Amino acid sequence: MTGAMTSGQDIHDLLIIGGGINGCGIACDAAGRRLGVVLVEQDDLASATSSASSKLIHGGLRYLEYYQFRLVREALAEREVLLGKAPHIIRPLRFVLPHQNQVRPAWMIRLGLFLYDHLAPHQQLPDSEGVDLSTHAWGAPLTKSNRRGFAYSDCWADDARLVVLNAMQAAEKGATILTRTRLLEAERQQEHWQATVEDRRTGETKTIKAHAIINAAGPWVEEVLSGRLGVTGKRKIRLVKGSHIVVPKMYDGDHAYILQLADKRVVFAMPFETGFTLIGTTDLSWQGAPAGEPEPTANEVTYLCDAVNGFFEKSVSADDVVWSFSGVRPLFDDRSGNPSAVTRDYVLDLDASGPPLLSVFGGKITTYRRLAEHALDQLKTFLPGMRGSWTADASLPGGDIPSGDFAAFTAAMTSRYDNLDTATVASICRRHGSHIPDVLGDGKNTGQDFGGGLFSCEIDYLIDHEWAITAEDVLWRRTKAGLHMTGDERKAVETYMMQKS
Repeated sequence: MTGAMTSGQDIHDLLIIGGGINGCGIACDAAGRRLGVVLVEQDDLASATSSASSKLIHGGLRYLEYYQFRLVREALAEREVLLGKAPHIIRPLRFVLPHQNQVRPAWMIRLGLFLYDHLAPHQQLPDSEGVDLSTHAWGAPLTKSNRRGFAYSDCWADDARLVVLNAMQAAEKGATILTRTRLLEAERQQEHWQATVEDRRTGETKTIKAHAIINAAGPWVEEVLSGRLGVTGKRKIRLVKGSHIVVPKMYDGDHAYILQLADKRVVFAMPFETGFTLIGTTDLSWQGAPAGEPEPTANEVTYLCDAVNGFFEKSVSADDVVWSFSGVRPLFDDRSGNPSAVTRDYVLDLDASGPPLLSVFGGKITTYRRLAEHALDQLKTFLPGMRGSWTADASLPGGDIPSGDFAAFTAAMTSRYDNLDTATVASICRRHGSHIPDVLGDGKNTGQDFGGGLFSCEIDYLIDHEWAITAEDVLWRRTKAGLHMTGDERKAVETYMMQKS
């Protein structure tokens, strides 16, 4: 499934630049419409922004404050669609919002939640409600000053796996997915683009010809436009850094908290993996180049710790942080002075001065599927053989869970693989869904046990079917097993991966 470099004589329908959620989502949709698709990603799939999100499929309650009703309506509708497509990596999550009147008055919260309940149908998720936190179990972890609040529903998602599953489905439908492959340059010919790409592992270069290019390079979209494609674009992006921290579990229960801060921002505290709480996010303007892996600063860690310490009885500090990550969000530059107010909506810019070039500015994980549909709609006149949209009703790989009942499915798999630890089977179910037999086989030959619920049979599957090459690909993107392992165990995985390469 890793795909081979294509012949320079073939002319494909689409060359997609970028292996994040937008690029892989477009590749998946396009391949299913019987288009010839090649996607190139300079690193690993989801190795930048798309694996550094808050792990939410959500309407964006706070976006209502900035009157982004169209975006919220579309995102709310997509919650239901994505929950149906991938119930193994996406699940409902109830959010508790402690109310402190000095931040936003109660009437404003009620109005926002009313709109949230009614802007789009939500058959699978319950409506919002008021909560007496002085008596409800949800109030138990909070300080006594938090006596009233509200609750509403959104969804949790494994962001990196969502990207990979879209790439897998694209490949199943004929797309060529080339990771660790960099676009060096591309130029317009009379009727097509001619691009030169480089395999970063071998240094080998190849030529790819395509009738159209989609620039979905995320934080690098402007660099690709001007530096690789030689096009001067009118649209701009604004880079905003968001950081998250992971600490030992702060409370019992499978619900999350959304905390309103005095600076009018919100911070989430959510259950993460087994035994941890995920806290995020910050919003800081990013002035540097998008290259590299940003890290949370000491000030950001302090900010997030202070945020939860203002609400919870149990306090945390930098010393409690067991993992942290940052991402640079490529938001469409709407000239807003406040990073938190910059639109999370997307803008598609079509340059049809020759063979078409479509560039993607902005966007969010929740609306990636609709973005892909809109992107391909703009290219219909240039690719007349394109079939109609299809992704709304199609499960992603592993998502064809009977009746969408993940709990029942996990129970059945736990019984089937009764020789393995229950928690391990549950984790593999959550990662692979109905593909778990492809990973474990009959469960009697799982290979080396690396710890953290990770066996060599799963690593081999990730290498063969999910483009995993390095230990980081496996431990922190395809799985989160690294969070449950010792340094020596992680090192053993690194050694195994090097032997496999």
